[in-house]
Formats: sequence, structure tokens, C-alpha cells
Amino acid sequence: MRNITISGQIAAVCPEFHITAIACEVKNSPYNAGLWEEIDTFYSQFASTYKMEDINRRPAIYATRQVYKKLGKDPNRYRPSSEALCRRILKGQELYQIDTLVDLINLVSLKTGYSIGGFDDAKIQGDLVLGVGEAGEKFEGIGRGFLNIESLPVYRDEIGGIGTPTSDEERTKITSGTTRLLMIINGYSGKEGLQEAANYSMELLKKYAEARHIETKLLSVSCSITS
Repeated sequence: MRNITISGQIAAVCPEFHITAIACEVKNSPYNAGLWEEIDTFYSQFASTYKMEDINRRPAIYATRQVYKKLGKDPNRYRPSSEALCRRILKGQELYQIDTLVDLINLVSLKTGYSIGGFDDAKIQGDLVLGVGEAGEKFEGIGRGFLNIESLPVYRDEIGGIGTPTSDEERTKITSGTTRLLMIINGYSGKEGLQEAANYSMELLKKYAEARHIETKLLSVSCSITS
């Protein structure tokens, strides 16, 4: 498990921030029928239970949006990924089918409300620091082209940004060749619920991606700050 630190910039706007990181060896696949049965079941349940105005009241989504506002970013223009996924369901749009690892992470995000970073760990250079995006900072969002990450929370390695709650970066994205996964569950709403989300993630990873040698780490602002 590589080191992850949280900057004082994030601590200042979200002192209750916690993350759970999961690193493991995995076997990716283009599609998993069993996983999609679970996704389709969740889709139907969510569509029949929630209304559009309920989405932003989900604690994890609400807290992420509040951090965006405190940093000066409009969460209606740059929506957290978990919110965007929920909105797709309530608009009656199909969920994207990418590959088993990405689909699995999207299911956890939908179910919990957390925006989750999913990375090919072998493509990350050095340790990670969670800071705030700067004007003009280069960041190619997956399937989105250049993304303006100014004032967004952003994980950086030694080369540059790899992930925000809105989108991850092309350079470290999960592909069919990914064999080592790093998954970061971002708790802007605090510690409550993170362990349950991690347990659910590990259950799915074992079931659908043959996960092994699993390592987990819980971090908070109080135990991991860099200036």
C-alpha cells in the first residue's frame, strides 16, 4: 500500500474528511453477468425509491458538494461522479458498461453515495497527496478530454493529477490489462459508513475480480496532513 497524505487545503474545508484505500491483485474482464444482475437489481430499486431532489440529500453526496462550494467550484457544473451516476438512473438512462472493475466501482458508488477513485496501481508514480487543483493544471478526464480541475480536490502522484471526485485521469485509468488495483473511497461526510463501504467493495472484488493479497488503510485529516 503506497503512502497517501491529505493537504492542509483539504483539512481547512473538511476537517472531518476520511478515506479508506483498498489495494489488491485482481483479474479484470470485459463483462461479468453476475455483477450486472446485481447492478440491474439496484437500478430498479433505486429508480422506484428515489426522486431527483433526493439525490443531493444523500450524506456522502451532500458533503462532497459542500466541499466543492467551499473551494469555489460549482457542483452543478462539475458534478461528483456518484451524483452523476444516480442522476442517470432517475433520467431513465442506461448505466455505462466499461469492464468488470469499473462497473464494480460504479455499483459501490451508486449504493453508498461516495465518489470513488479507481486506479491501475502499476501506473501510479510514487506516493499520493490529496490537494486542490490549480488554474491551467493539465488533467485529461477519462472520456472527457481536458477537464478544468481548478478548485477541485485532486489526488496527485509524482507526475501530476490522477483523480478528482468528478473524474479520474486517463494516465492511470483501469484497463483490461490491470492486475493491481488501488481504490480510494472518499468520505467527505466523515468516517461513518466507510468501513461498510470497504467491506462491500472487498466482497465484490473477491466475487467478481478474484481479488487477493488485499490491503486496506483508513486515513483521516488528523493522522495524515501535509502543508
